[in-house]
Amino acid sequence: MAMTILYPVGQHLYVNLTNQCPCACTFCIRQNGDGAYGSDSLWLDHDPDMDEIRAAFSAWNPADFTELVFCGYGEPTEALEMLCAAAAYAKTLPGCPPVRLNTNGLSDLIHGKPTAHLLKGLVDTVSISLNAGTKAEYLAVTRPKWDSAFEAMQQFASDCKAFVPKVMFTVVDVIPQEEIEAAQAVADSLGIPLRVRKYDS
Repeated sequence: MAMTILYPVGQHLYVNLTNQCPCACTFCIRQNGDGAYGSDSLWLDHDPDMDEIRAAFSAWNPADFTELVFCGYGEPTEALEMLCAAAAYAKTLPGCPPVRLNTNGLSDLIHGKPTAHLLKGLVDTVSISLNAGTKAEYLAVTRPKWDSAFEAMQQFASDCKAFVPKVMFTVVDVIPQEEIEAAQAVADSLGIPLRVRKYDS
């Protein structure tokens, strides 16, 4: 069965590297079907290697898109080594647009060490799912493997500011207004912009 590694979303080209994720978010789009935004199935037979990733890129012209986004049916930093290799490769392609990483921000917990520095020169924007403004609500909504995830996510975001030109938090608009306001307070405390994004079912 063919695997969907790259798929277009409007003017953006998305990269689907893994289905692994340390969270079980209550609003995860994986609960809604096999694909997203009209894509083919994003469930992978296995995490692709660089040969498969290069082959996938050969079918697309990155210059036709305004952004290259690492975001699929899993947490991209679960495949951190491949993410870095794929981003480095993409940046060698003619007309490669800016690279964005959509992440839950738990890379340091996944790998047991600080990881933000590995993104330097490879990723232009990091978009981190804040999901909630309080630890209790974050744990209830995100359902991560670790009780320390809320703090680790914020540390990763703060670290990214030293290595990535643009860092932002996001929340989805399905959470209560008071949680959005609490999330804004967290973002403000770290000097990181917050984007409230529309939930895509």
